[in-house]
Amino acid sequence: MDDFAKKLTAVATATENTLSAILPSAADNPISAPMRHAALNGGKRLRAFLAVESAGLYDIDPAQALRTGAAIECMHAYSLVHDDLPCMDDDDLRRGKPTVHIKWDEATAVLAGDALQTLAFEILADARTSPNAEVRVALIASLAKASGAEGMVLGQMLDIAAETADTPLTLDEIKHLQANKTGALIQWSAQSGAMLAQDAGTELIEYSTAVGLAFQIQDDVLDVLGDAKVAGKRLQKDADAGKATFVSLLGLEQAQKNATSLVEEACDALGRFGDKATALRQVAHFVVNRDL
Repeated sequence: MDDFAKKLTAVATATENTLSAILPSAADNPISAPMRHAALNGGKRLRAFLAVESAGLYDIDPAQALRTGAAIECMHAYSLVHDDLPCMDDDDLRRGKPTVHIKWDEATAVLAGDALQTLAFEILADARTSPNAEVRVALIASLAKASGAEGMVLGQMLDIAAETADTPLTLDEIKHLQANKTGALIQWSAQSGAMLAQDAGTELIEYSTAVGLAFQIQDDVLDVLGDAKVAGKRLQKDADAGKATFVSLLGLEQAQKNATSLVEEACDALGRFGDKATALRQVAHFVVNRDL
């Protein structure tokens, strides 16, 4: 996995560089610094990695793939800025650094998140992402659906409702919640390469669905076993709130077994791509072995 770790780091660095060049940097623009704080604060850049590697399956220009990676990272950063707000999860730290509303204020955090969300679509609308207008429209429309009322926002709403529900969610209800809250953007990332190539990407749909669910199961595992210093954020929030999770319903051992089984499903789905999909198989294994 050493080669994989190097590749993951290389893509993360390239994504940071791409984002840095795209994000506003004017000293007289008051929203610039909060946006850059939120979008350039490190992280594994797994969503960007999925975008770049899925594009590589179709020999797409790496510069185009890095732009789709930058777009999904802007969308992800927006979601985290808003998720950290006092009216949502009320977190003071993100990746070991003050959250935007702590470093500035709540209104600035809302606006920085809004700006990052719209920037994601601006990146995808640019001809540098794809010279084909139909491809650009497909990327924009699919990301809007994945991040809106039929995707991530729906998942967030279901999560908020779960906090005050009379009874804990069932396993199927948690799967539905997380398929939207976390899985939708992961799925878009892995499918973006097929969209750039105008391919149906059926295998990538199967792959990303399994990886997205495995990712959330591991998140629940880390919320119990993880180190807050390593994670750079507060842990065990769901347990403290009395919310049902994969771990609380399945038990730690069974949850981990389910995640491992999902990784096997994800890897099997990539059969037709052969060795070109090696990095995608490796990232599936990484998802359930990460410590943050």
